[in-house]
Amino acid sequence: MRGSVGNLHATRLDAERGPGSRATEQQHARGRLTARERLDLLFDEGSFTEIEQLRRHRATGFGLENRRPYTDGVVTGWGTVHGRTVFAYAHDFRIFGGSLGEAHAAKIHKVMDMAVKAGAPLVSLNDGAGARIQEGVSALAGYGGIFRRNTRASGVIPQISVMLGPCAGGAAYSPALTDFVFMVRETSQMFITGPDVVQAVTGEEITQNGLGGADVHGTVSGVAGFVYDDEEECLEEVRHLLSLLPSNNRELPPVLDTGDPAGRRTDALVGLVPAEGSRPYDMRAVIQEIVDDGELLEVHAGWAGNIICALARMDGQPVGIVANQPAVLAGVLDIHASEKAARHISTCDAFNIPLITLVDVPGFLPGVDQEHNGIIRHGAKLLYAYCNATVPRISLVLRKAYGGAYIVMDSQSIGADLTYAWPTNEIAVMGAEGAANVIFRREIAASDDPEATRARLVKEYRTDLMHPYYAAERGLVDDVIDPSHTRSALVEALRVLRAKDADLPSRKHGNPPT
Repeated sequence: MRGSVGNLHATRLDAERGPGSRATEQQHARGRLTARERLDLLFDEGSFTEIEQLRRHRATGFGLENRRPYTDGVVTGWGTVHGRTVFAYAHDFRIFGGSLGEAHAAKIHKVMDMAVKAGAPLVSLNDGAGARIQEGVSALAGYGGIFRRNTRASGVIPQISVMLGPCAGGAAYSPALTDFVFMVRETSQMFITGPDVVQAVTGEEITQNGLGGADVHGTVSGVAGFVYDDEEECLEEVRHLLSLLPSNNRELPPVLDTGDPAGRRTDALVGLVPAEGSRPYDMRAVIQEIVDDGELLEVHAGWAGNIICALARMDGQPVGIVANQPAVLAGVLDIHASEKAARHISTCDAFNIPLITLVDVPGFLPGVDQEHNGIIRHGAKLLYAYCNATVPRISLVLRKAYGGAYIVMDSQSIGADLTYAWPTNEIAVMGAEGAANVIFRREIAASDDPEATRARLVKEYRTDLMHPYYAAERGLVDDVIDPSHTRSALVEALRVLRAKDADLPSRKHGNPPT
């Protein structure tokens, strides 16, 4: 028995070391950590439990029968993050370039199934060369099993993809199916067809980072929700994100005592937001003033900057924030902003995270390009996401809220539980100038002094239909509040709605716009 136990320990040590120090040095030379180093950063110290460490492939041909390393290029198991169970798998680029074969896929399938059964989040640390060519269609079938499990787990457990190396071809679709995608600058790339294929087919010359690097997916395509400069910071932020999420869709997100008083006044907001609707300001400063300790985790910070989507805490409770950003395109809604917000709303709703919407929107972005590229169906995604959400929904109109964009930004008419407004709000079909030009077009044209007549009629329209209490008088706003009381009003609303119980009609699933 002692001899057998000794052999076991020697075999495990061999599996943990992997292909040797030279392969590890090469991985470090690429600016990347090894799979086990990454898992050490992700999990609480000493908490990781590995499964199927001794698994090896059974493929033959092309010399594979002579190369059968333990783990088959992926480390799988579970551990704790801030004391809560999390499952993970990490590609080991040192073994077959982290490529996916039959045994490799089976290990991933198992840990994904275990995560769903245990009701715990799943984190994938991606650093692989795609399907293992030597194993042919068996490798492709392995990806199919991953995609199916990603889809079945969607909205059931949080799924987080961390891109720490290359991810090409069909392999890129698994991260795209998950809830959040993290990337690291210079070392991680995602694309369906690589630069060589692009050049052969289209004649375009481009680098891997130029085609599918972190900044491309963080600012242009919108694939990456978070982009960082190094793996250490990236994995620390993954831990932070997990602290804001419940373990599964049957639980509420964890509440922490942040020490920030629930009734803290927000006097700074009076000076932060100009009363004039045409003047820009940074909505992030508003959010930082009302959330606990001014801390927020912004999703897709570099993409569709005219809307802000973030996670934060208020009175210790995680909340999802959607806010127009007047500092970018005046906070107008366009195709990308609608997609970004719709995705964030759906994710928060899936995991029982209340939604707070801060509204300062002049409307949808006009233009031929927007219309031809489907602003109608993309804007409908945002509308659908709000209408479909059953979590507590609270909206606040800071200044202007015009036209269809007002309705879409979680107005009371589409189901917001509580709606507030500041005394500077203007809720209307359109701005006073535009409205007066339409309604009084003939009267202005027939006037001896059209400009003076227009100014008088604009003033009358604003006085009659756009004063701050017009919506409140008609029950479309629950209360007009002092900006200094914004935090306390929102925290109280969250407290009252925490136990909200709302069910959707019985159906197989909805059919959202695409």
